[in-house]
Amino acid sequence: MIGALRRGRAGVDLIAVLALAGTLATGEYVAGALIALMLATGRWLDAAAERRASHDLRHLLEHAPRSARRRIGDQVRTVPLAEVRAGDLLVVGPGEVVPVDGRIEGGTAVLDESVLTGESGQVERATGETVRSGGVNAGTAFDLRAGATEQDSTYAEIVRLAQQAGAESAPVIRLADRYAAWFLPLALAVAGLAWLTAGSAVRAVAVLVVATPCPLLLAAPVAIVSGLSRAARQGVVMRDGAALETLGRARTLVLDKTGTLTTGRPRVIDIAAAPGHTPDEVLALAASVDQYSPHVLARAITDEAHGRRLALVPVHEVAERPGHGATGRLTTRTTTSAGSDTGTSTVSVGRHDGSPLPSWARAADNRAALDGAAVVWLTEDTTLTGAILLRDPLRSDAPRALRRLREAGIRRLLMLTGDRAEPAREVAAVLGLDGVRAQQTPADKVAAVRDERERAITVMVGDGVNDAPALAAADVGVAMGAHGSSASSEAADIVLTSDRVDRLADAATIAVRARHIAVQSALAGMTMSLAAMVAAAFGLLPPAAGALLQEAIDVTVILNALRALRPDRTAQPAIEPATEQLIQRFAAEHNDLREVIEAVREAADHLTDAAHPGALETVRHVDELLTQRLLPHELAEEHQLYPALAAALGGPEVTATMSRAHTEIHRLAHRIGTHLQLADAEGHVRPEQLDDLRACLYGLHSVLRLHFTQEEENYFSLAP
Repeated sequence: MIGALRRGRAGVDLIAVLALAGTLATGEYVAGALIALMLATGRWLDAAAERRASHDLRHLLEHAPRSARRRIGDQVRTVPLAEVRAGDLLVVGPGEVVPVDGRIEGGTAVLDESVLTGESGQVERATGETVRSGGVNAGTAFDLRAGATEQDSTYAEIVRLAQQAGAESAPVIRLADRYAAWFLPLALAVAGLAWLTAGSAVRAVAVLVVATPCPLLLAAPVAIVSGLSRAARQGVVMRDGAALETLGRARTLVLDKTGTLTTGRPRVIDIAAAPGHTPDEVLALAASVDQYSPHVLARAITDEAHGRRLALVPVHEVAERPGHGATGRLTTRTTTSAGSDTGTSTVSVGRHDGSPLPSWARAADNRAALDGAAVVWLTEDTTLTGAILLRDPLRSDAPRALRRLREAGIRRLLMLTGDRAEPAREVAAVLGLDGVRAQQTPADKVAAVRDERERAITVMVGDGVNDAPALAAADVGVAMGAHGSSASSEAADIVLTSDRVDRLADAATIAVRARHIAVQSALAGMTMSLAAMVAAAFGLLPPAAGALLQEAIDVTVILNALRALRPDRTAQPAIEPATEQLIQRFAAEHNDLREVIEAVREAADHLTDAAHPGALETVRHVDELLTQRLLPHELAEEHQLYPALAAALGGPEVTATMSRAHTEIHRLAHRIGTHLQLADAEGHVRPEQLDDLRACLYGLHSVLRLHFTQEEENYFSLAP
C-alpha cells in the first residue's frame, strides 16, 4: 500500500494505511490483523479485476508483406520490401498481398480488398487504375508500378493508426477511487473531530477502523469479476474489469456493416429465368460451371444449389476469366422424329456482355438495382437464360440485438462502412440506426470514432483489419471473433467468440447490471460504515468490536455483489432444449421453402402477360407447392412451435400477431385455389379474374417474405 501511495495513488489506500498505523500505535492488534486480512484479499481481487492485456498488433503485422518481386528487364527477383522504391515494376502473383500502393501496368487485376474495406466482394482494377497495399490478388498475376515506398503505403498507415489510437486510450479510473474522492476527507474529518472532542486517540482509531473501505475494495471488484465470469459463459471475452465497467456506462455504439451487421457471406436472394426455363434449372446450370471457381459469388451459387439438393450436370473445358466469369462446355442431347442427336453448348456464368437485355432480364436488372444486389448472368450459346441475384444478408439476430442495446442504455447507434451508400442506407433503415457513413477508409473510421468520443462514451464493433485502428480509438473496442480478423481481436477490449452480434447485447446487459450491483454494494457498505463511524466517534464501538462489525458489513456487501453471477431476469429468455430443436427444424424448413416464395412471384410475373403460354400452368404449380409444402409448414408452426415459444416468452399474446399472419397466408392460398377452380371450369383464366389473381400472388409473396423475416429475427435468432 505504501508503494501505491508513492506512485501517487492516494485514494482509499490512504485510509487503510492510517487505520493500520493507528491500530499499531494504540495496541489494537486484533483489529489491525482483521483489517490486514480483508485488505489483502480486496487488493488481490482488485488486481484480478483490473489486469489489462497489452494491445499488441502481432497478427496485423503478420499479414503485412515482407518482400516483393521486382521485375528488371526479363528477370524477376525477390527483394526485401524496404528496398522497393516509387517507380519500380513489381509482379504480384495469385494469392499474394499487394506490397505497396501503385498502379496496374498491363492486364486486369482482380483483388480481394476486404482487409482494407471490410467488404467481402472482389473488385476489378483495369490497366492504369491505382491499387492500395494490403489487398490480395484473387486473379492471375499482374504487373504493378510502385507509387510509394512501404512506409508511405496504405497498410503501413493502418498499423500506425492502430498504434497511435491505442496509445491515446485513457486508463479508466477504478470505481473505488472515484467514491473515495468524497469518502476519504469525510472519514478523516470524523476521526479528527472524535479525537479533538473526546481527547482519545483510540476513538479516532476506532473511527478509522470502521471507515476502512473494505466495501469499496471488495464489493466493486467482486461484482466486476462476477460480471466477467458471467460474460465469458455467454461467449464474450473481456480483457479486464475496466472494459466491462466502461461498457456499462457507454451511450454511443458505432458498428461496422459487413461481417458485423451482415453475415459477410453473399447469399442468393432471387433467381430470374427466361421464358421456357425455371429458376431451379438456371441455378443448377450456373452451379455446374461455378463449382470449379474459387470466387466468393460462385461459392454462394454452388452452396444454394446444394442446399436445394439440385443435381448438377457434367461440364468440361471450364475456364475462368478474372473479373468476367467462368465458361464451360455442356453436352446436350436432343430427341427428334429422326432419332437423337448429341451436341455441345457453351455455358457462361458471370458479367453481362453489354448487349441489349430482353424484358425479363431488364426486370431482373432493375430489381437488383433496387435491392442493392449483385447480378450473375447465365448465358447458353450467347442467349441469356437466367439471372441470379446475390446479396450479403442482414444477420437475423441484429434487429433484436440493437433493440436490447437501446434498452441497456445505448442512445446513439451509428454505422461506418466501406460499402456503397445505397446498401448501407437500406441496412440502416431496416435496423433503425441514428446515422450511417458509407465509403469510409480506416482513417475516416478513426476520425468518426474520435468525434463520437467527444460527446459520449463510445463503443466500436468491427471484424476486419480495417477496423483495428477504430477499435483501438474507441473507449471500448469489440471484435467479432469467430469470423473476424485476428488483428481486430488484438486491438479490441472485448472479443465475441461466437459469430452472433446479439452476444454484444448480452455483454452490455451484463455490464450494466454488474456495474449497478457494484455501485449498489459500495454505497450500501459506505452507508453502513458511516453509521458505524458515528457510533465509534461517540465511543460506542471500540476498535476490535468495530473491526468485527466491519467484517459483517464486508460479508453483506460481498454476498450482494455475488448476485452479478446470476442471470438477469430481463435478459434474453432461456430456451429449453426441446424448443431449441423445434426452432432449428423450422429454420431449416425456411431455407427449403424460399424456392416456393420465388415461385409465387414468378407466377405473378408470368400472369402479367395474359398471353404467356405457361401462365396458368405456373399458377397451378404454385398451388401444388402451397398445398403440399408451405401450408403444412405453417400449420406445424402454429400448433408445435408457437405454443413452445409462448411458454418461454411469457404467454400466447407474444405470438398472436404471427398467428394472424398464418391466417392471412391461408386465406390468400385458398383464394388462389378458388381462382384455379374457376379457370378449370372455363378452360382458361377469365379476364375479370386476372387482376385479383395477380393481386393474390403478389400479396402472398409480400406477406411470406415479411412473415419469414419476422420469424427469423424474433424467434429463430433465440437459438444458436
